[in-house]
Amino acid sequence: MVTQTAGVAEELLDEPHVDGRRISVLQLRDRVEEVGDTPQAVAEDYDLDVAAVYQALAYYHTHTEELEAVRERRERETAALRREVATTRPDGVAPP
Repeated sequence: MVTQTAGVAEELLDEPHVDGRRISVLQLRDRVEEVGDTPQAVAEDYDLDVAAVYQALAYYHTHTEELEAVRERRERETAALRREVATTRPDGVAPP
């Protein structure tokens, strides 16, 4: 069952995202607060209503610990996968 909070669905791919889309709250937060894009520009890039971007930002700031734990888990899983691929890659094959 998917739960929702003001335009944010809380269960898809184990990460909160914009309701009805696969765009995660963390993606939108990072574009606005790390990259420095305006909410309007991000909304246009993802074909969203600007309110959805602000709802995602509000969600992030009310669930910061939970979402940073999601980010840390994803980074750990990615690092483990890279280590596994590096150890199972045949000799002479390099990543692109």
